[in-house]
Amino acid sequence: MTFAYWCVLLAALLPIIWVGIAKTGADGYDNHKPRIFLANLKDWPQRANWAQINAYEAFPPFAAGVIIAHIVSADQLIIDMLAGIFLVARILHGVFYIQDKATLRSAVWSLGFMCIIGLFLAGSWGM
Repeated sequence: MTFAYWCVLLAALLPIIWVGIAKTGADGYDNHKPRIFLANLKDWPQRANWAQINAYEAFPPFAAGVIIAHIVSADQLIIDMLAGIFLVARILHGVFYIQDKATLRSAVWSLGFMCIIGLFLAGSWGM
């Protein structure tokens, strides 16, 4: 398995990490009504839940970008670098979301999004 494929697996786990942080950050978690509990969070646990939601939103285009870049035989080093940068950006995105650092959060979100675009374009760079 390539480094980029491992990054896909790790990116798939990020939402679970963020929601775990959200659930442990407030009292009263009820596994019978987890969505109601999450919807009523406040402050940093609420932001951790929002990081979870955003991580789920970012995952499909990232995974598709990695797979497509592999299919079109893009340079493996480029794929791996973009995937690694994406993963680091997404980790920082969640950290900055929880810390309520909106400008930094938006900056690393943009970096991650540029990596996704790069993955889709990587196959044409070697032509």
